[in-house]
Amino acid sequence: MFTIGQSYGEGRHSNNEPLCPYLKAPKVRPDTSMTLQQLKYAVAVADTLNITEASKRVFISQPSLTAAIHELEEEMGVTIFNRSNKGVTITNEGDEFLSYARQVLEQAALLEEHYKGGENGNTIFSVSCQHYSFAVNAFVDVIRKFGGPSYDFTLRETQTNEIIDDVAKMKSEIGVLYLSGKNEKVIRKLMQKSNLVFEPLFTTPLHVFMSSKNPLATKEKITLTDLKPYPYLTYEQGNFNSFYFAEEPLTAIDFDCPRNIKVRDRATLFNLIIGLDGYTICSGVISHKLNGKEIIAKPLSVTDKMTIGIVTRKGITLSRYANSYIEALKRHCG
Repeated sequence: MFTIGQSYGEGRHSNNEPLCPYLKAPKVRPDTSMTLQQLKYAVAVADTLNITEASKRVFISQPSLTAAIHELEEEMGVTIFNRSNKGVTITNEGDEFLSYARQVLEQAALLEEHYKGGENGNTIFSVSCQHYSFAVNAFVDVIRKFGGPSYDFTLRETQTNEIIDDVAKMKSEIGVLYLSGKNEKVIRKLMQKSNLVFEPLFTTPLHVFMSSKNPLATKEKITLTDLKPYPYLTYEQGNFNSFYFAEEPLTAIDFDCPRNIKVRDRATLFNLIIGLDGYTICSGVISHKLNGKEIIAKPLSVTDKMTIGIVTRKGITLSRYANSYIEALKRHCG
């Protein structure tokens, strides 16, 4: 329990009369305290933006959860959430509060892990990444190693800006994304602003993912001119759809690609690559176990390269799950 304030009362005789009628007790806030459980409740609501779903996640009733959040807000003097008929939204000051709350919970988990050996309680670990099969394989390794009878793991294959935001706000302990000559300056500036650090895993020339039945599949190397007749599959980036945030190291402004399709998930992208003889530009690291043998990687005849690495918060001690995940990433990228 974290004690935020302490109440003081007037000294009194047994008959309830003040010891000194001329002295009054100072006016202070009543005893207030903030618990780790309250922080867990607040984070659950923030993650789901739904009281019903959050109450199921933390195993208490909706009225009890609502009361606990109200109590936390009153104790801390901050409005974390706005409530309306449409649901729950996070306020600006709530966003900042939740960032600190996640740090407190993460450090508490590390403390418990160190002294209890991680044998009790629910294992919690989250990763936000771009759409890389090796990131999924590494995640599987961590679950197999630490899963046990009870765990709560999250893997978010998401947009570039959300990866940075998730790690900055401690929604995820680790992010996985790439830097290149075209986006590095902007992405590093965002990471620096959010107190994040980037650790490279590997640097690779660019490759093309395509179907094994694509007419270009027999070529040893693919040129940008070769790709012109085929649809270019890319990941949609929402409100941050500029080329700096693109998951692909080359965009429509870099070469002539008149046919473009944007998608949100990896399964859809690969299905369209197979069904339409489409392609995407990437690192070339592929898992046939996850993606099937119909998807192949071919070197792209350009000088550009991309560096894929991990994003973490500066000054934060990583959990054993995070360290194990990093080790697994290195194995699957090798």
